[in-house]
Amino acid sequence: MGSFTNFMASAIFFIVLSFFLVPTRTQEEGFISVVISSQGLEFSKDLLIEQAVSSIIPLQLPQIEKSVKIPLVGQVHVVLSNITIYNVDIASSYVETGDSGIALIASGATANLSMDWWYSYSSWLFDISDNGDASIQVEGMEVGVTLALNGQEGTLKLSVLECGCYVKDISIKLEGGASWLYQGLVDAFEGQIVSAVEDNISKKIREGIMKLDSLLQSLPKQIALDDIAALNVTFVGNPVLSNSSIEFQINGLFMAPNDDFASRLYNKGSLGPVPFNAPAKMVEISLHENVFSSASLVFFNANYMQWVINKTPDQSLMNTAGWKYIVPQLYKQYPNEDMELNISVSSPPIMTVVSNGINITVYPDVTISVMDADEVIPVACISLEIHASCSPDILINKLAGTVKLNHVTAYLKWSKIGNLHMHLVQAILSTILKTVVVPYVNLHLWKGLPLPLPHGFTLHNSEIISINSRLSIFSDVAIAERSPTSVGHHWYISCKDEALLMACLKVT
Repeated sequence: MGSFTNFMASAIFFIVLSFFLVPTRTQEEGFISVVISSQGLEFSKDLLIEQAVSSIIPLQLPQIEKSVKIPLVGQVHVVLSNITIYNVDIASSYVETGDSGIALIASGATANLSMDWWYSYSSWLFDISDNGDASIQVEGMEVGVTLALNGQEGTLKLSVLECGCYVKDISIKLEGGASWLYQGLVDAFEGQIVSAVEDNISKKIREGIMKLDSLLQSLPKQIALDDIAALNVTFVGNPVLSNSSIEFQINGLFMAPNDDFASRLYNKGSLGPVPFNAPAKMVEISLHENVFSSASLVFFNANYMQWVINKTPDQSLMNTAGWKYIVPQLYKQYPNEDMELNISVSSPPIMTVVSNGINITVYPDVTISVMDADEVIPVACISLEIHASCSPDILINKLAGTVKLNHVTAYLKWSKIGNLHMHLVQAILSTILKTVVVPYVNLHLWKGLPLPLPHGFTLHNSEIISINSRLSIFSDVAIAERSPTSVGHHWYISCKDEALLMACLKVT
């Protein structure tokens, strides 16, 4: 029976964030940190108890039989079968963390068992047998396990240091047959019943931990964001256990699938302490700004930061007639010709976490071309320096964001149509960026970056604080409740917006 496998897996998965425990090199730095606070540990403990009670029931114990010598009767063979725990109530529980590991204790528990009994006695004069059922009340039961959580070649090794179950007292009540005659007889089995309860509960706990540990060793090294980028979710070093929290370090950098090149490019440096006024929540998930920089690097290296624009909400901007008073030479040489803009980012965007969000600096080149018959004729190239900001937000269990264009500076790189009035060109390019490129980027940003949270849980009452080069999410955690209506609505809007934007912009 895998009862304790399920109950240990669900609660300890939250404690160790096991969906992200995978191999890494010990010399690497962690760019995502996860801290489970005392509130989070308390939540885990409560969940553990709830799952333990539901998953352990029913727990069937091995059959017990032996021969007992009864005065004036002789040897009587007795069998206790179908011994089943069908109810458990926990009076109190607690969790402790420290250098020695994680201790989970449930005390003052009671349990109800049922069983069948049967006996037989044979002599040269007669044969006697009888049977019936019995109820057993277990009082003062304590169950405890101490776990060691250590780094092992980049993954986490989960092992049992101590595990035990102690039963203070039991009472047995027989029913059926002349049961009142045999109460003393069955009381002789009290010690064996107690041992069976203690041994089997301890055994189930150990089995559950062993299976959970095996699962940790088999998890993947990367979580694919799409076919271009994957998040390195390998653990770095050992978890830090204090008397009130557990902290994990995750590599957290984006990379091309099956490539760890990005991990060698960044150095985290020193992170400042958590702000004094940090909210008191169950978990803190902190992302260093290099997490975002690594994402921009991967998409840049994949040539994903190149766009061709030939349609805009104001389509007059895609015809030389719309530029007649901005670049007269363009209209004079190519009157009423359609145009397209080829935007190519020249270097990975610079991402910096600041006190109010994320600052972004991008250096793209915009090539202005004229569509003359079937020929695309480049006529000018403009270099831009774009300053934008991103306001992060939590979308279910993902980190999403909204980009706002703050300032654009345009420089003429080359021209086949003479000198340009750059302040006018800058204004029109800013309009195109705001109406086409920024909405397209925001559409993808709102698909979100998955956060390291086990399946079946969701963030609740989240707050975001950005400081000291890191963006920190302080949040409570709740059991997820799927809401098809709201999820479907978001997806419909995303698909609708994407269709409109893709009509204006294509990625080269």
